Amino acid sequence: MKENQGILLESGTNELEIIEFEINQNRYGINVIKVKEIIQPAAVTPIPHAHPFVMGIIQLRGEVLPVVDIRKVLGAPLQKTMPQQKFIVSEFNQQKIVFQVDNVSMIHRISWDQIEKPSQIYQNDASQVIGVIKRQDEMLLLLDFEQILLEINPETGINVGMVKQLGKRERSSKKLLIAEDSPMLRKLLFDTLNEAGYDQIEFFENGKDAFDFLTSIEEAVSGSKIEDSIQLIITDIEMPQMDGHHFTKKVKEHPVFSKLPIIIFSSLITEDLKHKGNQVGADEQISKPQISELVQSIDRLAL
Repeated sequence: MKENQGILLESGTNELEIIEFEINQNRYGINVIKVKEIIQPAAVTPIPHAHPFVMGIIQLRGEVLPVVDIRKVLGAPLQKTMPQQKFIVSEFNQQKIVFQVDNVSMIHRISWDQIEKPSQIYQNDASQVIGVIKRQDEMLLLLDFEQILLEINPETGINVGMVKQLGKRERSSKKLLIAEDSPMLRKLLFDTLNEAGYDQIEFFENGKDAFDFLTSIEEAVSGSKIEDSIQLIITDIEMPQMDGHHFTKKVKEHPVFSKLPIIIFSSLITEDLKHKGNQVGADEQISKPQISELVQSIDRLAL
């Protein structure tokens, strides 16, 4: 592991580490960047009328944390306690939450371009899978833990009401480019930004498609300024094919695109991880679901 850390400490390499865990003998993954620690299961205190996914709460070094049973999330048959069970203590969306899994097996280092987007044939907007990783004769599914948290507690999602609190907004002609892999979040972003006065938006499912679009604009408007076509970029971090850090780095290193302001809007924005966005040149970094902060940053950078 130490041998790999030097590369992964750099931002914008389009690489990530995945912790592989098992549920019902199937393999799933969570981004290491979301994981605080992995511990042995502790005694769980049930909470009356809690969401069906929530087993209860535990106390960990003075903090009271909810415990979610991933078996219930995935609809796997429930089993008695197994000796290999583990608690994955995670932090994202400015919250800490514990996930119970059958077993934690290993850590993989891979590139985002090795992760395929799930086909629409076998998933819908509420799917808990954001990527498929092929490994020899088996597959590992990368779960959407933000979607799981949103299903348990809708208050963790983007809320139009936050924008309405900013007061009456005027229509803006500014054009935004947004890279976001979640169909549900793309719709929420469109609705909330439209409420904020921004309705000229180009959405893309990953950084690669967004960068290809910028390249096509550059070729089409030869002799004109790229800023006449796009005024601001918003990007998530976790996306198949090309993540937000690598996308930001490519834009900021490009002789034409580098003038465009970029906001990284992700559940992974924490004080401990902001240096990664700084290293690739992001103009702002905002944690989901702080949509009002995002709107204020757009106002400042694009207007």
